[in-house]
Amino acid sequence: MSAPRTRLTVTDAEQHTLQVRRTARYVRLGGEGPVRDVYVCIHGYGQLARRFARDLGPLVAPGRLVLVPEALNRFYRATTTESHRDAPVGATWMTREGREDEIADYIAYLDQLFALEAAAHVAAGARVTALGFSQGVTTTVRWAVLGRTRVDRLICWAGALPHDLDLAAHRARLAPMQPQLVIGDRDTRRRRQWTSRRMERAMPV
Repeated sequence: MSAPRTRLTVTDAEQHTLQVRRTARYVRLGGEGPVRDVYVCIHGYGQLARRFARDLGPLVAPGRLVLVPEALNRFYRATTTESHRDAPVGATWMTREGREDEIADYIAYLDQLFALEAAAHVAAGARVTALGFSQGVTTTVRWAVLGRTRVDRLICWAGALPHDLDLAAHRARLAPMQPQLVIGDRDTRRRRQWTSRRMERAMPV
């Protein structure tokens, strides 16, 4: 008579991580001639780089390079159709699953993209502006503070600052960036006040 089979539970499974090579997409706007300004523009939740880039046309100017990286995690957005064939696709910088690894991955990705496309311009004197929109604000702030890239100006557009990052502890790095908060008239008053207070505590006037 065979011994009873033991059924494994989820708690018995041992989870591991493995770093792999990924293919990233990004949009490049302008950059012809001597580049004096580099903009790195980080999209929000559910957007794609090429769609976000359409709204950045006013930034394109002589002597300016605009880079629009796309988040590494793409997904089918909510749809009522049975097939994904026509479902809209969006991208997200992270979720709560494996968040520390995803943060480290996108910081490394943005540093690598910048080194490839913009480092030579910076070495020649170009200034760097990092602009984050919506979910891209938290991504941009983390990259500006924790990444290897030197950012000269930081613009946080209609998004929340990362709640788990002690901005005051990074004041020495943040202050030269002269962070600017761009908040829409339709954003809730509570959200505007919370965001402003956090930045004020990090960089008191």
